[in-house]
Amino acid sequence: MQPTMEEFDSEDSGVQNVGPQINGLVGQILETTSALLVRIRQKLLEMALLICVILLVFWLASFLYGSFYYSFMPTANFITPNVFLISRTDCPSPHHSVCSFPVANVSLLKNGKHQVMTYGQPYQITLELEMPESPANQELGMFLVKMTPYSKAGQIVDVSARSAMLHYHSSLLQALGTVVFSPMLLTGASEQKQPVIYNCPSLFFVQYKPTVGAVIEIHSQHIQIYRAHLYIFAQFTGIRYLMYHFPLISALIGVMSNFAFLSLIIVLSFLQFNLGMFSLLQAVKIQEEKNESDDLNDQSEPQNKGKAPKNVDAMECNSVEVEESIPDMGVEESDDDSREVAEDEPICEAGDGEMIL
Repeated sequence: MQPTMEEFDSEDSGVQNVGPQINGLVGQILETTSALLVRIRQKLLEMALLICVILLVFWLASFLYGSFYYSFMPTANFITPNVFLISRTDCPSPHHSVCSFPVANVSLLKNGKHQVMTYGQPYQITLELEMPESPANQELGMFLVKMTPYSKAGQIVDVSARSAMLHYHSSLLQALGTVVFSPMLLTGASEQKQPVIYNCPSLFFVQYKPTVGAVIEIHSQHIQIYRAHLYIFAQFTGIRYLMYHFPLISALIGVMSNFAFLSLIIVLSFLQFNLGMFSLLQAVKIQEEKNESDDLNDQSEPQNKGKAPKNVDAMECNSVEVEESIPDMGVEESDDDSREVAEDEPICEAGDGEMIL
């Protein structure tokens, strides 16, 4: 059987009915997708802004800790490259034995400008002498080392004096050492010398004066010295001790503390700003509501004025009715008079269109 025209029409109508539904569904999908994309982009922007703020706060916290460390921590160690000892030349006679003491004037300024010692910080000063194991030094025995630091004005800060000497080595031990280390001694990789460490006990002091230099004197006529070094070590206590000996832990605690403090300030400022904006919006809303109520009152006043005469007429009619309801007991009038009065009475019209006599 061949399909009739009615069946074709029904199929066409069904297809036409499905088309708008598909279009509506596609439109809803597009709207939902666009809204979702907008929300995703907004969230990404918020996350990027949050990450930037966190990085900025972290950098600021690190900068604050670095500035505090640089300003709070003094120079821990200071080493003079070489202390060149020279002989005194202010002698009346070059054969005077006392004037042959080696003397050195050491500067305690970094790069010749910046002061090494910080006010109120304890320091330990050590002098290291490299002396050859020569017969002259071995026969020298004990000798006196004197150190006198001075301030910028030339005032003596303190005086330290202590004896020192070479360690004793027997002739057999020296011969064995020479044989064992002969290859290095021949090539120049090693030398027959001893380091003599001189710790200044009285110079373990708290720096209360700006020390800029020190005078070193070795009270010996025949001493032989390769070179000398002056070491200054800061003796830290308290927070400085922790910051110097545990730098990573101190930096982590310091940066995290600054980060938490700055984050708290930012959060409180943000909350204060939001509260201010909320109160401002509330005040604006209340003002708008007040303005709307004033506008409604202004619009209702003309209507009340137009209805006022009707109310007055109704009141007059009510008063007439009350007067009519009161009987006149003293005077009797005829029917004609009553008809005339009735004709002369005003006709009142109520609000709903009824006639009131």
